[in-house]
Amino acid sequence: MTRILRHEDFAPYVDQPFRFSGWHGSLRLARIDRPTRAGTSDARTPFTLIFHGVRGDVMAEGLRTATAEDGSSFEFYIMPIHTPAADRQDYQAVFN
Repeated sequence: MTRILRHEDFAPYVDQPFRFSGWHGSLRLARIDRPTRAGTSDARTPFTLIFHGVRGDVMAEGLRTATAEDGSSFEFYIMPIHTPAADRQDYQAVFN
């Protein structure tokens, strides 16, 4: 059985690069967004990982294995998102 990922699993990796299966580049975990919701336990609180990448070299969305520099790996669905900043491409991975 696969373990449910929580925002705490990713906290040590903020500002760290990740490599993604099937893609030549890397993305930096920029932040973890956690909405405030009353009445939910911390284990069930949804969160979103926001990654930054190089502008113009877009990774296609999909289910991928993400590997941190320390060798830890996680499997999740990631997709490019609209990015107003001219110097990067943003991506998100949503956990409900």
